[in-house]
Amino acid sequence: MSAQLLLVDDEPGIRESVPAYLEEVGGFTVDVASNANDAWQMLQQKTPDLVITDIMMPQVDGYQFLKKLREDPRFKSLPVIFLTARGMTTDRIQGYQAGCDAYLSKPFDTDELVAIVENLLERRATTAQETAGTADLGNIEKELTAIREMLAQRGNISQTPPPIRIDFTPREQSVLDLVAQGLMNKEIARRLETSVRNVEKYVSRLFSKTGTNSRTELVRYALEHGLTQ
Repeated sequence: MSAQLLLVDDEPGIRESVPAYLEEVGGFTVDVASNANDAWQMLQQKTPDLVITDIMMPQVDGYQFLKKLREDPRFKSLPVIFLTARGMTTDRIQGYQAGCDAYLSKPFDTDELVAIVENLLERRATTAQETAGTADLGNIEKELTAIREMLAQRGNISQTPPPIRIDFTPREQSVLDLVAQGLMNKEIARRLETSVRNVEKYVSRLFSKTGTNSRTELVRYALEHGLTQ
């Protein structure tokens, strides 16, 4: 799926030529608005991946538009590129201070614009992945804490036969035993001399075979039914 861009400019020529180039060369999908007020209304319906906006526009200029974006939690981290005929250093400084991510003076090279757009989108995707990874790591840490607390109380857990017969492969059993020791995937991979990706696959199979959805549930199930040492 191509990235969705929003171009805001009161010059008809820019609204025609720039989107055509971005769509043809960059493979992006581009919506256009002739002023900041129209752009704001469009943003209420659909949030783009990036905004390209002129600064010198009637009624609401680019600085005011950007300020409005940055004050709204929905658009606080939305990448914004300024396009402007004002190329003075003080103008660029004002743009960066206002919170823009890039600044191009008119006339600009369309290939440079495409490169900037691609760079900002890649950076945003990387940041999103890192944020998701941090969140996942935090969830795993919580699960490991719960597992360790459970292991400390394992003597109080009564065992019953599993409701269905479960046949684990030797490698699945090894992974289960290490998960039940409170080890993370990276540690399990090192113990078993395999990749973290393979460990993740084995853990997913264990979830499927035991009907559980988390490491905590898996360990509790294994302890209650005597499936791990």
